Amino acid sequence: MGRGWFVLCERSRTYQQFVGILVVWLLGVAVQAYPVEDLVVRLPGQPTVQFRQYAGYVDVDVKAGRSLFYYFVEADKEPDKKPLSLWLNGGPGCSSLGGGAFTELGPFYPTGDGRGLRRNSMSWNKASNLLFVESPAGVGWSYSNTSSDYTCGDASTARDMHVFLLKWYEKFPDFKSRELFLTGESYAGHYIPQLAIALLDHNAHSTGFKFNIKGVAIGNPLLRLDRDVPATYEFFWSHGMISDEIGLAIMNECDFNDYAFASPHNVTESCDHAINEANGIVGDYINNYDVILDVCYPSIVEQELRLRKLATKISVGVDVCMSYERRFYFNLPEVQRALHANRTKLPYSWSMCSGVLNYSDTDGNIDILPLLKRIIQNRIPVWVFSGDQDSVVPLLGSRTLIRELAHDMNLKITVPYAAWFHKGQVGGWATEYGNLLTFATVRGAAHMVPYAQPSRALHLFSSFVHGRRLPNTTRPSIDD
Repeated sequence: MGRGWFVLCERSRTYQQFVGILVVWLLGVAVQAYPVEDLVVRLPGQPTVQFRQYAGYVDVDVKAGRSLFYYFVEADKEPDKKPLSLWLNGGPGCSSLGGGAFTELGPFYPTGDGRGLRRNSMSWNKASNLLFVESPAGVGWSYSNTSSDYTCGDASTARDMHVFLLKWYEKFPDFKSRELFLTGESYAGHYIPQLAIALLDHNAHSTGFKFNIKGVAIGNPLLRLDRDVPATYEFFWSHGMISDEIGLAIMNECDFNDYAFASPHNVTESCDHAINEANGIVGDYINNYDVILDVCYPSIVEQELRLRKLATKISVGVDVCMSYERRFYFNLPEVQRALHANRTKLPYSWSMCSGVLNYSDTDGNIDILPLLKRIIQNRIPVWVFSGDQDSVVPLLGSRTLIRELAHDMNLKITVPYAAWFHKGQVGGWATEYGNLLTFATVRGAAHMVPYAQPSRALHLFSSFVHGRRLPNTTRPSIDD
C-alpha cells in the first residue's frame, strides 16, 4: 500500500477513526463522496449490519456558532438506488434522533438495560435512505454559542433547516439529484410544510441547484389549532374516557375559534371548568399519545437500569419504557463518542425534549392548510396519516381539515374512503383527493405511528415513496 498509508494510520487520532477509514477504503467508496470523519463505525451494543451510518454536525451559522446534529443511515439494500427521506419530530423542541431514529422508524431500538441496541426489523431504511436532524438548535446535541438563538420559532427553524440541507448535500453530494421526501409527525405538521415552502422558494429563485422534492408526509400533525384542540375532547368522549355530561358541556360551552396557544384559557369560566374536569377524569395513568398502551413507571425502570436487567415492561408487543432506556443510552460517554456528538460538552444531559429552548408560544396558532395548498399546487403529493389511538392530535380533526382543504382546492375524490389492507388484515382507512392529497389512518397506531404499529407504518411509508396507493384488497401487495 505504500508508506503513505502507514503514515495516515499513525496520525489517526483514535483507533475508531482508523477503522472508519479502512472500512471506506475496503468498500471502494471515494472519501470525497462520504465524509469519513462522520462515519459511525459501530454503536455500543449494536448488532452487525451491512448498511453504513453517519453522524455529526452541520454549521448553519458559523458566526453565531449555531450547529445542528444529524444522524444518517443508508438504506438496508441498494442505497444508491433509493431516495432520501428527511424525518423531523415535533414538540416543538423534541429530538428526531431520540424519537424517529431510535424509537420509531430507524434501524435500532435500545435494549431493556439501556446499554445496547436491538434491530428494528420494520425500519423505514428498507425503503429509503433516512436522515434525522435535531432541530432547532437547543434540541438534543444541536447547539448555539449565541444564547439568543434559543429564542426561536417556526420561521427561524425553517431557515436553518434550509441552510442545513444545502450544507448537508456538500457532505453527501451523491444525494443532490436524488429524490427527496419530507416527513415527520406532530408539531412537524408545522416544520415540514414550512420547510417545503422554503425549498420551493429556493427552487423558484435558483438558477443552479434545485431540491428534487417528490412528496410530503406528516403523521398526526398539528395543522390548525381551532380544529385539532376540540378533536381531543371529542376523542375522549367517543372512547368512553369522559361522561356524556362533560362531553356535552365542552361541546356546548367552548368556542374553540378563539383558542390560542398563548392564551389557551381565553374561554368562558364554564368551558374552562368542563375542560379541567375532563382532564382530571382521564387522569395521569393513561398515555394520551396512545390510549390503549399501558404506561411505564419510571421508578421501576430506573431500578431495572441500575441492576442492568434485560426485562422491560411490554404492552401489546410494545416496550412502553423505551423513552427511559434511550435517554440512558444517549447519555453514555461511549455512545456520544461513537456518534461524534456533544462536541462542545454541553452543560446539560441529552433529553428527548429541550429544556433550554424559548420557542414561540404563538406560532402554534398558524394555519398550515394554505401551505399544504401551495405544495399541492406545485404537483407535490401530500399524505397525512393518523394513528387512530392518539388523543393529542386525533384523526377526527385531521380528517376534517384534509376534507376541507380538498373542497377549497376543488379536488375530487379519486379514492373513496375505505379500508386499506396489510398482511390480509385492515391496516386502516384511507381516501384520496385529486391524485395528490391522501388521508390515511393506521389501525391500532398512536401519535407515534411507527412505534405502535411498525409493520403497518412501513407498508404505508413504502407505498408513499414508491407512489403507490394503499391496497384496497386482502391480496398480498409488494409491501406485504
